[in-house]
Amino acid sequence: MRDCGEPHNAYATMRFAPSGLRLATPRFTTPAARGILRRSYNSDSGQRGRYMSDRPFKVLGIQQVAIGGPDKEKMKKLWVDSLGLTITGNFKSERENVDEDIAAIGSGPLKVEVDLMQPVDPEKKPAVHNTPLNHIGLWIDDLAAAVEWLGANGVRFAPGGIRKGAAGFDITFLHPKGSAELPISGEGVLIELVQAPPEVIEAFGKLSA
Repeated sequence: MRDCGEPHNAYATMRFAPSGLRLATPRFTTPAARGILRRSYNSDSGQRGRYMSDRPFKVLGIQQVAIGGPDKEKMKKLWVDSLGLTITGNFKSERENVDEDIAAIGSGPLKVEVDLMQPVDPEKKPAVHNTPLNHIGLWIDDLAAAVEWLGANGVRFAPGGIRKGAAGFDITFLHPKGSAELPISGEGVLIELVQAPPEVIEAFGKLSA
């Protein structure tokens, strides 16, 4: 989990994705920009249908479910010992105040991660254990396109831009709370968008064929 404070002003601070693309968290500050934004989502159902048809990306499926608690060993008694999930990796970050074991449901490109997270220091933030269902992750077929399109259509992102996640994929987060300029959010839920690698895109494509 990352800090979800106020986003930066529109394009005032450009961020560099691992691919070298310059990205930013959009924020609409002028009346004209806000007017365009309002027209894009304050519409009737017919207009909304046309709006949705322009979406340049797809949500493929669930990539992960992250669960927080004060002691990951207690969580492993359920998820590993009782339910039979396998631990496939570990991740620890002092900066993000997280120490997690990465479990898996299934295998191959369609497997789902279950991240069992405890804080490195319970007195520091982010407090990954204070929200038991910490966040969910979604596979996205084109993350850069999703960030640009969602931001332009009123979706608020958490600070940080696109960066490498614990599993090595490019990620970004949707903010759990909206703002006046960017009112669309996770409505209390932190949502991670994860760039799907080619094998995952191919596997989900076969399922939908």
